Amino acid sequence: MNNNPLLQPFIERFAESDQEIRVFYAPGRVNLIGDHTDHCGGLVFPCAIDRGTTMLIRKRSDNVVKLASMNFELMASLAPDELEHKYGDNWINYVLGVISQFRQKGVETTGFECLFSGDIPNGGGLSSSASLEVVTAFSLNQMFNGGFGEVELVKMALAAENDFVGVNCGIMDQYAIAMAQKDHAMMLDCNTLECTQTPLKLDGYTIVIVNSNQRRDLVDSKYNERFEECQQATREIKQQLDVQQLAEVTIDQLNEHMNVFSSESIAKRAKHVITEHNRVRDAVAALNKNDLDTLGRLMIESHKSMSEDFEASTDIIDTLIDISLDTPGVIGARMTGGGFGGCTVTLVADSQVTNFIESVGRSYRESCGLTADFYPTKSDNGMREITA
Repeated sequence: MNNNPLLQPFIERFAESDQEIRVFYAPGRVNLIGDHTDHCGGLVFPCAIDRGTTMLIRKRSDNVVKLASMNFELMASLAPDELEHKYGDNWINYVLGVISQFRQKGVETTGFECLFSGDIPNGGGLSSSASLEVVTAFSLNQMFNGGFGEVELVKMALAAENDFVGVNCGIMDQYAIAMAQKDHAMMLDCNTLECTQTPLKLDGYTIVIVNSNQRRDLVDSKYNERFEECQQATREIKQQLDVQQLAEVTIDQLNEHMNVFSSESIAKRAKHVITEHNRVRDAVAALNKNDLDTLGRLMIESHKSMSEDFEASTDIIDTLIDISLDTPGVIGARMTGGGFGGCTVTLVADSQVTNFIESVGRSYRESCGLTADFYPTKSDNGMREITA
């Protein structure tokens, strides 16, 4: 702990104390395929990445909660009666949402101070917010003897985002960040929470995340609108089929009942969710067979569906994908995350990664006037306490 570079900044903000400082960590995640299926009960295929959120936390002798971040200047010092209300429109609300969940379950977590530090691009679609929620939930459970299991903590972190922050996301981000295993990606059924850890054998290829730096903000974007459209599609298809979730509908059933949808937009949203659900299953099968070409093709098909059917891409992201796919050594590329900007995920031959970064960076800057950031990425383990 004495070697932790965050120790001095923590003391500078909160002063010395005899109380123990503990360190917790939660990674970000990248979804290899399966976007906007989680809130429809479908399959997803994410893995944790080697970027995340570190949290230093120490108990206080009073009931005040003090929050600070290395990434933002804003700090907060909150009395217990201030914890149930939003604190403006900023990162602090993700923490307050988790505290609220503990309180609702009868666990009082007041009287602590914490410092966060993250290297996940904010607003990039790599789940910086879910990483913050999960590390908070995990640490408070440990610090205050909450006694909650891992899945319950995942659900509490999700409720913080849904109910307190106001984003209608599904469970994928929080689950992947909590439960990830290094060198694996997980096929998660977001309806049953059945999870299969799949070895991430990418012999000769590297996952490269590209941050377009076209910032996205889920609350202010059309994310919630897409969520509502999917709910509408579910209500309409249930008039003809005995299903509870949109992802339960087969492709044959979708084709047979396309006329049930009230608009072309609703039909297109349903088409994306149902075909994407099936692409996840096909992608996992391809990876298990070491068929990386098929995996890459499915990623390309996924992006086309996100762009044309779900209409969650942007002209800038589509341009970045086109540039990437025209670059030697690339077998698959797609946007990742909620959409409307953010990051792409690309499979690049190991021998071409340096050229990919230089070539795509140059062409993207010339075409879009933005400077992309590149992150060759390895998978990681999920939430944990750092004791060394």
